[in-house]
Amino acid sequence: MTDNAGLVIAEKGRGAVTFAAPPRGRDKPQRTRTRSTWLWTLPPIALLALFFLYPLALVVQQSFQPDTGGTSIQPYTDVFASEAFREALWTTVWLAVASTTGCLALGFTLALIIAFVPFPGAKAVSKFIDVFLSFPSFLITLALLFVYGSVGMANGLWTDATGAAEGPFQFLTTPWGVLLAEITYFTPFVIRPLLAAFSQLDTAQLEAASSLGAKAPRIIRRIILPEALPALAAGGSLVLVLCLNEFGIVLFTGAKGVTTLPTLVYSKAILESDYPGACVVAVVNVLISVGLYGLYRVVSRRAGA
Repeated sequence: MTDNAGLVIAEKGRGAVTFAAPPRGRDKPQRTRTRSTWLWTLPPIALLALFFLYPLALVVQQSFQPDTGGTSIQPYTDVFASEAFREALWTTVWLAVASTTGCLALGFTLALIIAFVPFPGAKAVSKFIDVFLSFPSFLITLALLFVYGSVGMANGLWTDATGAAEGPFQFLTTPWGVLLAEITYFTPFVIRPLLAAFSQLDTAQLEAASSLGAKAPRIIRRIILPEALPALAAGGSLVLVLCLNEFGIVLFTGAKGVTTLPTLVYSKAILESDYPGACVVAVVNVLISVGLYGLYRVVSRRAGA
């Protein structure tokens, strides 16, 4: 006889019962589902390989092919030995670290105000942050140029009021201008996860601490900051990766003497026609970015983001 699960039961001898496997035809639906899964998975994998992995492989291949022909590590030796690469690497690192630090400090302060200080329009500001995340970076840079550029509004007001030949605001063409633009643009990437973390905070703890006489700085340090640390770590890791690869802000500010790894790739490929050297810098930039992105994913996973 056959039980409800489809197992064939046969009697042998006195009361001995054995179980036979179900008919082979019952494995067909499972095989069909597996085949269907592969049919849906292969197209996106093929597109990813064609439009991302293949071009990346070509870049890596080109980085080992000097202009003299053949295959060697000479392009890497030449790039690593150049002063321009070392300066670009250092500029990229310190700008990314400084921008991330500024974004964390400013983002935490603004998130505290939006989340815990009641003021008209707080919800509208929170919604605007979501919209701000979709803005291109060069748009923010252009806005800063209109305000603080050499012929911007601030300098125009100064020259009209004093009759001076030029205004005092000339910092946008320096590394400090790049730093200001990156902090302005990337701070919302820190605010967003912080607001999400603050929304999960038990307000009863804040009310109890306040009723016991705890001042605002102590409440922030002892209650809010520990809850915000995972979101700060996740947002800071993401901003660090984005700042490391930022190209538009550096290009549109026109900062003199500020060369980062992405702009060095552009310079070598477009201005110098040094394609092996450009590919070497690009490979280095990708390796650093992938390593930092792995750090971001680890931090985000632990933070539950």
